[in-house]
Amino acid sequence: MTILLLGSGGREHALAWKILQSKQCKNLFVAPGNAGTAEIATNVNLDILNFEEIKAFVLKENISMVVVGPEDPLVHGIYDFFKNDSQLNNIPVIGPSKVGAQLEGSKEFAKEFLIKHKIPTAAYDSFTAQTVEKGCKFLETLQPPYVLKADGLAAGKGVLIIQDLNEAKDELRNMLVHAKFGQASSKVVIEEFLDGIELSCFVLTDGKNYKILPTAKDYKRIGEGDTGLNTGGMGAVSPVPFADAVLLEKIENRILKPTIEGLQKDGIEYKGFVFIGLINVKGEPMVIEYNVRMGDPETEVVIPRLKSDLVELFQAVAYEKLNEVSLEIDERSAATIMVVSGGYPEDYEKGKQISGIENIEDSLVFHAGTKLENGKVVTNGGRVIAVTSFGNDFQEATKKSYQNIEKLHFDKMYFRKDIGLDLF
Repeated sequence: MTILLLGSGGREHALAWKILQSKQCKNLFVAPGNAGTAEIATNVNLDILNFEEIKAFVLKENISMVVVGPEDPLVHGIYDFFKNDSQLNNIPVIGPSKVGAQLEGSKEFAKEFLIKHKIPTAAYDSFTAQTVEKGCKFLETLQPPYVLKADGLAAGKGVLIIQDLNEAKDELRNMLVHAKFGQASSKVVIEEFLDGIELSCFVLTDGKNYKILPTAKDYKRIGEGDTGLNTGGMGAVSPVPFADAVLLEKIENRILKPTIEGLQKDGIEYKGFVFIGLINVKGEPMVIEYNVRMGDPETEVVIPRLKSDLVELFQAVAYEKLNEVSLEIDERSAATIMVVSGGYPEDYEKGKQISGIENIEDSLVFHAGTKLENGKVVTNGGRVIAVTSFGNDFQEATKKSYQNIEKLHFDKMYFRKDIGLDLF
């Protein structure tokens, strides 16, 4: 079959790499893709939010399946667009409906879903510009640190964790009154702070059945020791060493099952990935957030551990037969280190030539923010390249990734040197 994959990051390069291992895949198009996907598939310059443009391409190239990498097209309703179009409704879209995508598109929607279906999560309330002073009063009822979340999509940067009460009040006003995160912060959710260690859980579901993918832990802050500004993610390890059988059973019974059952009870169509951001609070898992697609850089560490045919899994999702296929996982550990542009996540320069990729051995290289310019691979984003390695444990895997990163070079290149260190 011919498959169209939407997106341009490290997540999409990893998905493309895995999709192409399937005997079911004859051709793969990636829109818009990057320099890494250009090496293994065919990049096409499509606007992934222009559904009419996507429709024309899908019909022209006789596309059999559309796999959606990032959240934006899902929140804008690409699943519904295909379902409601007589020329497209026989083509499976891997991703949830527009309503399902609100689990990520609206923090308030997600919190209401969690409370309704009795899934453990932090206490919260939500506020708008009209109720900003009520929000300040609500902050006074909480213990520091204070958690402020922009309700809408803010490219992974809409969450603030602040120690000082007055600073939290000022930031709440910045978000609501002065639109710090644009339209995304026209509503802000304030949550109680949960103290624990985070992990990510990934589920593939056809809306009724589900398969649990390997766990991962990512590292969001730019600085070592988890300091500095939040980024899209600086690295990840899988599996999570502290996620033992007891914790995993609690996660499945208290969070995963009620989530899938909740989607069914609420009549929400959902055929795709559910990425659940969790926190382990003294052995008790609680939900921090939902995402409606695979995470990045977690995809680059989780997908390589799948031994199963990903396209067969997607076909089972499309036809609600996920219970009829098995999921095989590589028992080895994997570690991904993200190499980023100097200055990221604030201002950074693009167009820096990257050298040394061809020298990397015994690791996987997934391009994130790259493009081809006159035949050369150059930087084209904040997060540039992910290097993923396997090992008997995560220490061995991270060591291999770091050894290979030493072979890479571009001007002002930066990476964290402590990924996984907190787990020793």
